Amino acid sequence: MTNRKRVFWATTALFTGFLAAGAASAQSSGTVATEATEVESIVVTGARGPFTIEGTIAAETVAKTRSTITQEYIETQSPGQTILQTLNLVPGLNFVNADPYGNSGGNIRMRGFDGNRVSLTFDGVPLNDTGNYATYTNQQLDPELISRASVNQGTTDVDSPTASATGGTINYTSARPLEDPGFQFNISAGEFNYRRVFARADVGAFGPWGTTGYVTASYTGYDKFKGPGELEKKQFNGKLHQDLGDGDFASVAFNWNVNRNDFYNNFINKAQFESGNYLENDIACIRPVGVNGTTQNEATQSTRILSDGTVAMGSCTNYHGLRINPSNTGNIRGQFSYGLTDSLRFTFDPSFQYVVANGGGFTLVQERDDRLDLAGGNTGGPGVDLNGDGDVLDNVGLYTPNTTNTHRYGIISSLIWDLNDDHRLRAAYTLDYGRHRQTGEATRFDRTSEPLNVFGGQERWGSPDDRVYGVDGSWYRGRDRFSIAQLNQIALEYRGDFFEDAVTVNIGARAPFFVRELNQYCYSQNGRSTVRCTTETPTPDPVITGNFRFPSTGTTSWIAPYSAEIKYEDVLPNAGVVYRFAQGHSVYASYAEGISVPRTDNLYQPIRDRTTGELDFSTVQPETTKSTDLGYRFRNDRTVASIALWWTDYDNRIVSSRDNDPLSPFFGEFIDRNLGAVEQSGVDAQIGYEVSEQLTVYASASYNTSEVQDDLETAPGVFLPTAGKKLVETPMWTYSGRIDWQPTQDLSIGFQGKFVDDRFTNDVNSESFDSYTVFDIDARYDLTRTFGIRNAYVQLNVTNIFEEEYLGNISTSTTGNRTGSLGAPRTAVISLGTSF
Repeated sequence: MTNRKRVFWATTALFTGFLAAGAASAQSSGTVATEATEVESIVVTGARGPFTIEGTIAAETVAKTRSTITQEYIETQSPGQTILQTLNLVPGLNFVNADPYGNSGGNIRMRGFDGNRVSLTFDGVPLNDTGNYATYTNQQLDPELISRASVNQGTTDVDSPTASATGGTINYTSARPLEDPGFQFNISAGEFNYRRVFARADVGAFGPWGTTGYVTASYTGYDKFKGPGELEKKQFNGKLHQDLGDGDFASVAFNWNVNRNDFYNNFINKAQFESGNYLENDIACIRPVGVNGTTQNEATQSTRILSDGTVAMGSCTNYHGLRINPSNTGNIRGQFSYGLTDSLRFTFDPSFQYVVANGGGFTLVQERDDRLDLAGGNTGGPGVDLNGDGDVLDNVGLYTPNTTNTHRYGIISSLIWDLNDDHRLRAAYTLDYGRHRQTGEATRFDRTSEPLNVFGGQERWGSPDDRVYGVDGSWYRGRDRFSIAQLNQIALEYRGDFFEDAVTVNIGARAPFFVRELNQYCYSQNGRSTVRCTTETPTPDPVITGNFRFPSTGTTSWIAPYSAEIKYEDVLPNAGVVYRFAQGHSVYASYAEGISVPRTDNLYQPIRDRTTGELDFSTVQPETTKSTDLGYRFRNDRTVASIALWWTDYDNRIVSSRDNDPLSPFFGEFIDRNLGAVEQSGVDAQIGYEVSEQLTVYASASYNTSEVQDDLETAPGVFLPTAGKKLVETPMWTYSGRIDWQPTQDLSIGFQGKFVDDRFTNDVNSESFDSYTVFDIDARYDLTRTFGIRNAYVQLNVTNIFEEEYLGNISTSTTGNRTGSLGAPRTAVISLGTSF
């Protein structure tokens, strides 16, 4: 057994009482302080946190279903891995990684809900996109800095800063600075040219008040495991912490993350996967040389070097150098907790986030496109020479990314009043204010199809010279809109202990007030997401009053640029009770309601009502959930176990479909609409057991069933048979397990695996991707005794050790056969680390 673990086990003790604020793994200072009471906990002397089995399972006491992992387990996983993959062993959560190291992102499913409906927070800072609620799992904190991470299956905390969390929350907290100066250095190398360096410097207590702090930096780079291309990530972090005494503290931290990733080619259907016959992204693509007076068509005349080394003529759209995902993201986080009196505590957590990112893009543009020369549907305009050959006869490829630039401000604040030792009231206020600029300014490629700027002609990160200008000085763009997403939320919570702490009751409610301000600067196709960004002069639409037409787009009806404000509000109760009926035994019940208001993409598809002439944004209403959990927990000095039965009523599921009612004012349009209800239920269970000081085991299992309640009407009286079907991409069964074995004082070995059941790829359940099981192994050797280097170690990680072949992420739809991404192969990485 390693020295680290010997100290851990030697200092455990059973006691009843209160832990200091900061013990709970929660998302904000207010929630941490509110959940600080732990009854019958097994704790580590001098450590913050409940008892765990090798860090893979923590002894929970809250009146909701929650699973927590700690740094002790996180450090056993592959270096630099996203925290979502590390959480993949816990019940109720299924995460599918896009590559073995995590830099390409992945897909979250929790109790049947996708990642857009799961709130992801980091030290209280909401990380879901303010517009579409997407979770960018490849941009998370370096795992060395995560002290613990928790999953709330199906519920939120009372101050959760979210308008989308119908499926639950994932929260993780960053490490505190050390009291003594120190330095940590880790270096890793692995397959696919993987290399990673992480360094942390702690300054220790300094200054007149004993302030502590650290700064960190990391670099990760590697090749894609299939097809050409690379992935690169740089991250910088820092934190200052001031202990103010009596449980009071203040801290400020920053995070800056830079990703430059090439995409994988994920368009593999089931037949291609089974045959093994499919191509990846192109290795290279050479554009034709422009020749004055002749026509160059890059759609057919570009020279492609395919992934198998063969040569073909065609378009450069599949070249890996333009199928990219550049992102710059960062945040500043503050946390403050102060006891105003012996019974009244104030917490205040402000934050600021910055994001600029896109997913690449390629568009073939004719040099006499009306958006460039304003010719009005004929070839009489002057045109714009896009490839520099002196004529305007060509069809030229442009780099056209949809870039998002976000400035986001947040506050989570609480007043916590201890009425006495057994009763507590908490009032909370949350502000989440996001300014969301979405643009699509084009730029040119060089001859080898490399874009001049990875952010195109974006106004802040690109140069004006990078843009493609029309004859009137306007610039060619595929998107141009500005949105504000503002959440103001108040919450109230009561917590009480009864019958000598045998029963704990939580009753609360949060009331979100959400506003989306929309500013569309382009013409919008009626009822669709397609836009035309142009300074052309349109003509009135003779059919739909108030709309317009352009000569080059025929009878297509366009809505002029507009502004709108849409408001949503609700009151969401939650309640829970825990009954500790015997030493180590407890049962709990919880009820919570959730809401997911429509995303910006849902709302930027208004329809001109042919009857009233008004723009209609009301075709989509918020999704709502009502979730109930009944659970049992057991723990003693060797075992932590839990099981939960749950039910969720899911209403107003949003889908996109065509309006085929000839009497409808929206006839013929594709619109987002609410499709009715889904009933879901299941079981989540987990157990951790210390067999001996040298051996511990962990296992979890989840069962998930769902039933869509309504058929989908595709034409008057014509229905797709979706009623009675199950949700897409949601396995009915998942199993996971881990064994930790320490055969010697210096060597520890971990072996883990996860089984994922079949998953449907479409809403009518006519196709499914097969089940799969992936096993990983890790081994760490403490070098202190062997080489006399204190706190030094060498670690080996091998993922997918048995080379399981499977399809991971799924591109789902209503009907038909779908595509997916190939799961990562067996991958080995070795790491060396030390701290002093």
